[in-house]
Amino acid sequence: MEERVRYLFRQYLENKCSRQELEELFSYVRASTHDETLRSLIKQVYAETPSTPAIQTYVNEHGTLVLNEKAKVPAKIPQPRNRTRRPLVVATLLLVIAATPVLWLGRFKHHPVAVLTATVKKKTTEASEYKYLLLPDSTQVWLNASSTLEFPEHFTKNKREVTLSGEAYFDVRHADQVPFVIHTGNIATTVLGTSFNIKAYPDRQHIIVSVSTGKVKVSYNNIPLATLVKGQQIKVNSRFNTVEEKKIAPAEVAAWQQGKMSYDDEAMEDIIADLERLYNVKIAIRNEAIKTLKVSTSFRREIGIEQALQVLCKLTDTMLRQSDGWYIIQ
Repeated sequence: MEERVRYLFRQYLENKCSRQELEELFSYVRASTHDETLRSLIKQVYAETPSTPAIQTYVNEHGTLVLNEKAKVPAKIPQPRNRTRRPLVVATLLLVIAATPVLWLGRFKHHPVAVLTATVKKKTTEASEYKYLLLPDSTQVWLNASSTLEFPEHFTKNKREVTLSGEAYFDVRHADQVPFVIHTGNIATTVLGTSFNIKAYPDRQHIIVSVSTGKVKVSYNNIPLATLVKGQQIKVNSRFNTVEEKKIAPAEVAAWQQGKMSYDDEAMEDIIADLERLYNVKIAIRNEAIKTLKVSTSFRREIGIEQALQVLCKLTDTMLRQSDGWYIIQ
């Protein structure tokens, strides 16, 4: 594993990671949060990495993330020699490994990032894109494709609130008496410290909350719907005001992070919308009756869009064809 981690980390530093390599690297990180051997390996590889020219944000020789106040100075002007700088991506990964709080970032008042007039930050992913985020309280978020997360630069002392459109997996930093609330339309999910997945794309029939550890409370327009613990899931249909609860294997809570697409009694149109985001393609269903048909299936992301659609066509007794850049199911 050591050589593989070295390879992935160097690819990451050089911005050469493929999507699969990036996911593999983060899977090592997530699975080894308390693995001192892995942390030591990452630090060793980091130390062997040559320094780079001055950039806006870097890590100094003490392993501290620094916001460079001289970011606007042309790169050709020499910078102080006593600083060893690394790309921002290095800082991000080291923060993941060490789980270092970043509340202090806001103290750099002269940096352009800190002098924003708006107090709310917005992070967005495009189709086929995924992002890892570390929030001001050190809560970790993995943002799925075509998703948006809005959060303040600093949380208040009484509540931590964010707004999600799309899908994300949260590993919430525990804080007694300071609930963490995720707003998704009329649905609010409240926790103190746990890990769970929320799927709330605007074009889906259901908002789905699945818990892998801890406990969460789900409300609709401030009316409590359910309190979920490990291995439980709730589906809320905002169109028809229906609620479904069921058990789910913890390993399936955010299977998309490991490249597995899993659907249990999902509407065909919702699955197709997922595939459009995942593969950044256009898909049309010509038969209206097929759109609401419920399907249960799973497949690996790497099988590709055509094979994934063929699986769905076999399950729904339909045909697949292509025309003018569209995949058409009829």
